[in-house]
Amino acid sequence: MAGGRKERSGQLSSRGSRIAAAIGIGVLAGCIFAFLFPHGFVSSKPPTEILPLSKSNLEVDSSSCESTEKINILKADLVKLSDKTVELKRTVRELNEKLRLAEQGKGRAQEQIMVLGEPHKAGPFGTVKGLRTNPTVVPDENVNPRLAKILAKVAVNKELIIAIANSNVKGMLEVWFTRIKKLGIPNYLVVALDDGILEFCKSNDVPVYQRDPDEAIDSVGKTGGNHAVSGLKFRILREFLQLGYGVLLSDIDIVYLQNPFDHLYRDSDVESMSDGHNNMTAYGYNDVFDEPSMGWARYAHTMRIWVYNSGFFYIRPTVPSIELLDRIANRLARENAWDQAVFNEELFFPSHPGYIGLHAAKRTMDHYLFMNSKVLFKTVRKDVNLKKHMPVIVHVNYHPDKLQRMKAVVEFYVNGKKDALDPFPDGSE
Repeated sequence: MAGGRKERSGQLSSRGSRIAAAIGIGVLAGCIFAFLFPHGFVSSKPPTEILPLSKSNLEVDSSSCESTEKINILKADLVKLSDKTVELKRTVRELNEKLRLAEQGKGRAQEQIMVLGEPHKAGPFGTVKGLRTNPTVVPDENVNPRLAKILAKVAVNKELIIAIANSNVKGMLEVWFTRIKKLGIPNYLVVALDDGILEFCKSNDVPVYQRDPDEAIDSVGKTGGNHAVSGLKFRILREFLQLGYGVLLSDIDIVYLQNPFDHLYRDSDVESMSDGHNNMTAYGYNDVFDEPSMGWARYAHTMRIWVYNSGFFYIRPTVPSIELLDRIANRLARENAWDQAVFNEELFFPSHPGYIGLHAAKRTMDHYLFMNSKVLFKTVRKDVNLKKHMPVIVHVNYHPDKLQRMKAVVEFYVNGKKDALDPFPDGSE
């Protein structure tokens, strides 16, 4: 027992001596390394003379190359985007044109229904009435801000009379606006096609508007005769409708005897006076065509109506109305045609193979209230009862001696001179 304890104690003493020796050697080695390498084997701080300079140069060169490359890439992208923008604009124009043409095509009827609202249920027999009045367009003052300001001052209830004139008709224009002033009609405007008419209107305190220069229109307006000037009105009228105004378009060979706005229905896109001279010709009739060679089927029934007069009509600011103006202006630009004939063809010709008709509502004015000069000189002045009737206007459209007859109309209806119309023949000499 005593021998075993001594043996175990010797072993422990020997092991402790070895551990102590190892610790001592480690401490000594640590002191030597600390003395020889005070900053350690790997320095956390690189030599300032070389490393920072080299790194700096590397960063500058890298960023410079990178920036130049990016700029070149951006420039290339801008060129591509510019080309794409031009192409997109061209595509938009083409699509807008296709859309405009499509609106005149098969989808037109459905679009009209959508505009007018939800489908309606039919009522009892004899009570059903179709929708007659198209909605007005949304006014767009950006079309012509200067004209918009003028119309805001001149128009009454978003309506006005418009006449288009050049210096060739100065005498008739004076009779025209003198009568309008006498009746106290405030909402009228002269569209001057030359400087002479502009100054003439200003000197007579007549509301006047001169359009911005447009060589294609101005050359005709300054030198053209009645028919040439008449054709311009369809292009000029478009802006008035786009601005949201109802226009009573008036030639200047017209004598005003009552305020026409008191006699309009405003239930159609176009409300026009007629060239007809009685109820049948003005409002339409069943005309039988006879062709004897057809035997049993020799008689064919036709519907007839005398044309609307394109020198006096009321037009509401609706999409069909603007489409009408566009159609007429386009045809007159391509064809050597009379504007009144084109006006009526576009209003009345129905859709048929190869042609899409205009979906516009129309109304014929009372031919005794809105009287043409054929009705006056051939019928009214010879009838005791009709002579007592006061028309709203008299349009001297059937006769070339316009100014003389206009003055005679004023004498007869305004000044009470009963024989003022007598010297004139029914027609022209």
